[in-house]
Amino acid sequence: GGGGGGPLRTQPGVATPRQDAPPAVDLTGTKLDGTARHIAVTGTDHATLLAFMSSGCTTCAAFWKEFSRNADLQLPGTDTRLVIVTKSLEHESEAALASLAPPHIPLVMSSTAWEDFAIPVSPYFILVDGASGRIAGEGSATSWRQVRSLLTQAMADSEAATTRRRNDGDAREQRADEQLRRAGIEPGHPSLYPDGAPEAGDGA
Repeated sequence: GGGGGGPLRTQPGVATPRQDAPPAVDLTGTKLDGTARHIAVTGTDHATLLAFMSSGCTTCAAFWKEFSRNADLQLPGTDTRLVIVTKSLEHESEAALASLAPPHIPLVMSSTAWEDFAIPVSPYFILVDGASGRIAGEGSATSWRQVRSLLTQAMADSEAATTRRRNDGDAREQRADEQLRRAGIEPGHPSLYPDGAPEAGDGA
């Protein structure tokens, strides 16, 4: 693969992914109506794409429009959820957000999340792999098409790495079984249980 700063390749003038990205954390903040909202992004069986946006940033305007207009955004990966994250109301215009927020996409206002993920610019996109809790890809972009291609690549890299790790583990286990078999030790052999077979004995 190519060297350099992580799986995302960004356009000139666009923030590049950080080598020292913080670990992913679940989101806690409020909805537009002021009620509390908690969104789990780790320990889930799906990926979550976090779109860190602001009502006042000019580059964000294209994304607000795209998200409102397009219900099928063709998110990278299978069953990936999109969540918009803005700062809390002391940094945002409630009226502007109310007019921009797409009704079909969850929005959480949380300045804490911006700090937790150390967001450098807006708009900024972070793809969290829910199962591992790792950030699979991140970066800034100026168009949704750009974001989608960057994150599709990141998702493919992440899935390949997961498959590789899983296969390595399986292969190690098979090699160990094979070595034991060659030594004449089959599953259930007494030498595997020096303190007696697992069902015998009461742990004393």
